[in-house]
Amino acid sequence: MGDLTLCWWCFWSKREEGPMSRGGDMVYIPDDSDFSSFRDQCESLEGWHCRYNKAGVTVWSQGQEESCTVQKIKTRISCKDVPAETLYDVLHDTRYRKKWDSNMIETYDIGRLTVNADVGYYSWKCPSPLKNRDFVTLRSWLPLGNDYMIINYSVKHPKYPPRKDFVRAVSLQTGYLIKANGAGGCILYYLTQVDPRGSLPKWVVNRVSQFVAPKAMKKIYKAGLKYPEWKRKHDPGYKPWVYPEQNTLPNVSLAELSVQHADSLENIDETGLPEDHLSTSDHEA
Repeated sequence: MGDLTLCWWCFWSKREEGPMSRGGDMVYIPDDSDFSSFRDQCESLEGWHCRYNKAGVTVWSQGQEESCTVQKIKTRISCKDVPAETLYDVLHDTRYRKKWDSNMIETYDIGRLTVNADVGYYSWKCPSPLKNRDFVTLRSWLPLGNDYMIINYSVKHPKYPPRKDFVRAVSLQTGYLIKANGAGGCILYYLTQVDPRGSLPKWVVNRVSQFVAPKAMKKIYKAGLKYPEWKRKHDPGYKPWVYPEQNTLPNVSLAELSVQHADSLENIDETGLPEDHLSTSDHEA
């Protein structure tokens, strides 16, 4: 769980149905067509506007500031000396995430749906004076030879309603594509379309595109370099995302879940927050 590493910035604009919602309140487990569509979005340049391209990291955005849609942001980094399967483990391993994701407040798995789908909780620190956010998401993953995908979208679970101390944000579509790249390296794509349930200041996206997203991608890369040594000392054989028989989570029924629509949540207006009051601590990682 905890696939939302870069999410504190997200977007300021109005709501739309996410591409994975399929409309209504019917929760579903992503199928091959969903993964294929996600991969196409990661690899395509059509309709994407480059916002940053430096030191092996590229950031794109899709959507206009004046529109009534929630923008997408896509990032790509070349990870030399980190095999695709290692980065896949890093993004799954909740225990290791606590070592490198300093933005995370809490993450845990709620239950499993299938051998490659679960429901989980993730909360993260937003830089002061913004309010902290959290998610409940349905996550699914798919290994494809030497490549891997992890995608999620927000759902409602009756036992995990919005909390008073967080703003419940909505992932319309978020995920990773990890592509093997030659001798022991990989390319990592991160694509996110998130409604943070708040009309955030317009300077937030600019700040993210130029600083936060590149730094966060580099942080994942460094976590990948250090993971093999860490894993050797921490239950090296335990990988339930690879070996489903190791998964001891309680089963969750799709009937218990419904799609989390942004408009059903409290709206938080933070458009008036000035940029010069932003806390610039490690939250920017």
